[in-house]
Amino acid sequence: MDMSQYHDLFLTETEEHLRHMSQLTVALEQNPSDRDGIDALFREAHSIKGMAASMGFDATAGLAHHLEDLMVGFRNTGNVPPEAIDLLLAGVDLLEGLLADISNGTAERDVSAFIAGLVEPTTVLPVSAEKQQAKGATSAPLVEALQDVQVVIDLTSEALAPSARALLILEVLRMSGQVESCKPTLAEMQQGFPVRQLSVWLKSGGSEEEISKSLIGMADIKQVSFQSDRRKSALRDEDSRTVRVRTALFDQFINLTGELITNRYMLQSAAKAGDWKDVNEGLDLLTRLVGDLHHHVLQVRMTPLESITANLPRLVRDHCQKSGKKVRLEISGEGLELDRTILEALSDPLVHMVRNAVDHGIEQEGTIAIKAWREKDMAMIEIADDGQGIDPEIIRNKIVERGLLNEAQAKELSGRKVLQWICQPGFSTRDSVSETSGRGVGMDVVKFALEGLGGMLEIDSEVGVGTRFLMKAPLIVAIINILIVECAGEEVGLPVSRVLRTLDIETNDIQFSGGEPLLLVDDEHIPLYSFNRLLHLPEQNDKISIVHLIICESQGRKIGLMVDRLSRQREAFIKSLPSSLNQLPGVSGATIKGDGRVMFIIDPHALFSDETNALEPETEK
Repeated sequence: MDMSQYHDLFLTETEEHLRHMSQLTVALEQNPSDRDGIDALFREAHSIKGMAASMGFDATAGLAHHLEDLMVGFRNTGNVPPEAIDLLLAGVDLLEGLLADISNGTAERDVSAFIAGLVEPTTVLPVSAEKQQAKGATSAPLVEALQDVQVVIDLTSEALAPSARALLILEVLRMSGQVESCKPTLAEMQQGFPVRQLSVWLKSGGSEEEISKSLIGMADIKQVSFQSDRRKSALRDEDSRTVRVRTALFDQFINLTGELITNRYMLQSAAKAGDWKDVNEGLDLLTRLVGDLHHHVLQVRMTPLESITANLPRLVRDHCQKSGKKVRLEISGEGLELDRTILEALSDPLVHMVRNAVDHGIEQEGTIAIKAWREKDMAMIEIADDGQGIDPEIIRNKIVERGLLNEAQAKELSGRKVLQWICQPGFSTRDSVSETSGRGVGMDVVKFALEGLGGMLEIDSEVGVGTRFLMKAPLIVAIINILIVECAGEEVGLPVSRVLRTLDIETNDIQFSGGEPLLLVDDEHIPLYSFNRLLHLPEQNDKISIVHLIICESQGRKIGLMVDRLSRQREAFIKSLPSSLNQLPGVSGATIKGDGRVMFIIDPHALFSDETNALEPETEK
């Protein structure tokens, strides 16, 4: 019998069984006499053995059988000894390696030495560590024909004309490849924007060493560093992924398809007869059917958060064993469902922040708590630890030390703003490099991944109390509710999830403090900004008595956006922009209106993240 048709199903099923085995083993370390846990672990190994044997994967079946035999002994004694935990986890790691071999189409690795007890369990590497080692061993000497790389150039604080120097650096980089984008932007540098750090995305065929050599001899350059192109890793390739769907859901799709076909003939008949009453009724029915279809399609894509948190207990255990720390991990809200594309994009950021909490946050003993809940159309995922916290003074000192700001500017940074600096590429408060931290790589990826999804990252910390990261991400992608507003005759959309409230106020309600417009809302003064000016559109010249206002939140504070008109709400299918347009500040995508014209979607949080350094509140005219 040809079993190749079941190959993908075998990989998916086995991956799920291995995830459960890892969870159960870590749980048994805490409660070694849990009879239900021992029995469940035995069943997982037995299932893998049976499936692998049926598919003809002898090494996988043999290793699963070996682990199954171990579990038989533990079932008889009713207890899993501490020394067996490392052995079981090593067996799970080896099974994951065998599964990777099968997935890659290579021969299964030899596991006979492990089965014979000739291999120390602690020497078996998880698949993730194998990949990291392989990457480290092979990536250095290889340079792709064309690769995207981020070049970060720090200028000295003594540079007399930093903007002019930055323009010269851009010209030199253009000799090495194609400049895709830069921050600050070319326009800002031409206007004399004070540049202390230049970040450039470059598509080049040269090596990092060659690019560095072309720059390092120039005056006013303090340091040149590189970051690999992690922009493309935020969303993984889904072409080969599979998803399980309940048969009842398929039945609902069939029924909906039948109703849509009936509705189509109804509309055709009504239009042919000129019966506009029936046409309108048919359109109302079509709206309902499309809404039902949208709901059921989303159900196919929704996946519980547990799918990316299941491996975290094992991750924390392994790091604790290496560091000698005692860390307790608490997870709640794992049942929260998100679009699986969003979940996959959040997986690496979540792992990085948990590692950070173990390595940076907890000194010797403590708790890491992960909580998840839903607010409107947003998923809120909080990672908090009760460790030493982040000292803002250390961050300010690092900022000054690297010449990014002078002392006076660093002191002016508020607590929230100074914490956001840990998300700068290459920024680290560690003086020494460990296996997991100190390289200045990580939090910038976390922030980029979230903002690429239309989310945001908030950071709160108190020295001696702990640190709290809050990831806000949309529950679904592509189809969202938007608020359409008008600015200088142009319609743009804002995600409703970004809007706290809308107001119509009289101009007399606006107060001014130091020339800056403010509005008192619920005993809180909110700074006001002209949305037209932020989008570089002409201002209204007419005298107006009513101001249309959108209250949003950006970087932990409320802001008010003044628009010409609040139009309406609607569902919108959001398309990503081509590379030539996706660097526009604040523009997160576009949608097609009913008349066929394109409408841009503006993310206020991203807009203010890009504009904050150069933006000043409106001043009284």
